[in-house]
Amino acid sequence: MKKKICLITGGNSGIGKATALELAKLGATVVILCRSKEKGQDAVREIVEQSGNQDIHLLLADLSSQRMVRQAADEFKEKFNKLDVLINNAAVFLPNRTETEDGIETTFATNYLSHFLLTHLLLDSLEASGEGRIINVASKHNGIKMNFEDLMVKNKYVFYKAVGPTKLGLILFTKELAKKLDGKSVTVNSLHPGIIKSNLMHQLPWILRKVFLAMSAKTEKGAKTPVYLATSEDVKGVNGQFFVNCKPAKTTVEANDPIAAKRLWDVSMSLLRPDILK
Repeated sequence: MKKKICLITGGNSGIGKATALELAKLGATVVILCRSKEKGQDAVREIVEQSGNQDIHLLLADLSSQRMVRQAADEFKEKFNKLDVLINNAAVFLPNRTETEDGIETTFATNYLSHFLLTHLLLDSLEASGEGRIINVASKHNGIKMNFEDLMVKNKYVFYKAVGPTKLGLILFTKELAKKLDGKSVTVNSLHPGIIKSNLMHQLPWILRKVFLAMSAKTEKGAKTPVYLATSEDVKGVNGQFFVNCKPAKTTVEANDPIAAKRLWDVSMSLLRPDILK
């Protein structure tokens, strides 16, 4: 992975940090994007110490803000002339409903729309790589549907009603984007990392924290599939697939719905501020 540049959202903790560390050990230039300067600097320092790789960088942005996502993308382009791997990993589990400065429900804005936007803003950098790879960290999604009548979860908000569709949304985004990238030098795939111990669990009600912690694996295991998709020659040219344990896996009927994928794409475009994409 030497001379490869990788950008990971949420790269300061959990799966993102474990992925960043493994890519750093392989010699990649690693850029982690997170909200907290202090936590980001601590993560960079730890990754450098554990990998021996000095080429680790920090970008700061609150992903719920379209303005800050744009600023981060612009800052990346000022520092680097290409992007080889974009790993859209960051996510939040919020117990209470809030809205962003853009008037969008925060879970949807952070987990899904920020990555939709960041990917668009960095597509030219990915194309400059000659073999750009986009990796969307989603999840298994049985029983989850996109409620297009209430994407902002205004009706009886609970965290799982907000989080599940954002992960399904990333899979639908992957499939729709793969169609649009056909014939280009950039590929996009999504994955389920497994149930992994992470800081996200601190945002869950205590009883759910107990259940998830009992079922969860270490973050190193969660990083295996993202690292595989970022580095393996086996997936060169593979586009629009969903991976579990480093292998292609089937998705649900809802995730395979091309009408829903196109509808979500159109809705997503309508939610982006016109001045952000110009």
